[in-house]
Amino acid sequence: MLDVPSHSHFLSIKRVSKNFTSRSDTVRALSDIDLDIRAGEFVSIVGPSGCGKSTLMMLVAGLTKASGGEILVDGRRIEKPNSDIGIVFQRDVLLDWRTAIQNVLLQAEIRKLDVTAATERARHLLKMVGLDGFEKSYPHELSGGMRQRVSICRALLHKPPLLVMDEPFGALDALTRDQLQLDLLRIWSETRMTVVFITHSITEAVFLSDRIVVMSPRPGRIERLIDIDMPRPRRLAMRETKQFAAYTQEITEIFMKLGVLREEGDA
Repeated sequence: MLDVPSHSHFLSIKRVSKNFTSRSDTVRALSDIDLDIRAGEFVSIVGPSGCGKSTLMMLVAGLTKASGGEILVDGRRIEKPNSDIGIVFQRDVLLDWRTAIQNVLLQAEIRKLDVTAATERARHLLKMVGLDGFEKSYPHELSGGMRQRVSICRALLHKPPLLVMDEPFGALDALTRDQLQLDLLRIWSETRMTVVFITHSITEAVFLSDRIVVMSPRPGRIERLIDIDMPRPRRLAMRETKQFAAYTQEITEIFMKLGVLREEGDA
C-alpha cells in the first residue's frame, strides 16, 4: 500500500466531462466534475440511474477516456487502464472453474506476485470476510453474498491504494448487505486505503462514508458534497439515531428538489 500523507489529495478529478456519441446523437453523461479525495478517505457517490456514476468509475479506473478535463491518482494523470487500483462491480464475475481461493489468486498470477505470500494474504482476506473453510468451494457452491465477498478479496489481494466499487451490494438481500457493509468497513479500518463507493442507497452511503457526493440527473453534476460527522467504528444501531436520520433526510430533500423523488400530489 502506498504511503500517502493523510492531508494530500490522492484522487483529483478536474473539470471532467464525458460525452457518448452515436451516429444520430451525442449524449452528455457527465459535466464539469470537480472532486478531490484525500488518501484514506471513504467517499460514496449517490445519484439516480443514468446520472453517470458508473461512467465516473470507469474514468477513474482508466477504462474509458474523458471528453474533457483530467483525473490524477497519486499525482499521475490517468490516460490508460490503471492496474494499481482494485475494482469491484455489482456482478461478482468469478471464474466458475476456479475455487474461491483460486479466484482470489488470479490477481497474483496476472501480477506475477510471490505465490506463498499471496496465498497467505488470500487466506487472511477470506477469513476476514467470514469465508474461512470455503477456500476450496466453487462459485456455484456459494451464495450471492459469499461470491461477492470472494470478489472483494480478489480486488484487495495486491493491496491497492485505491478501491473503486460500483454498487457492489445492490443485488443482495438486506441482511447480507448489512454484513458486507460491516465486513468492508472492517477491512477499510485495517488498510486505510482510499475508497470510492457508488450506490443508489442513501442509507448505505451515510452509514459507510466520510463524505458523500450527491449527483444530479444526467448530465451528471455534483449537486452537493456532504461531510458525514459520525464516530467510527460504525455500528448498525447508529442508523436509528437522529443524526443519521438528519443526513438521510438532507439527501432525500436534495433529490426531491431535483425531481428524482416525487411524492403523491407533487407536480
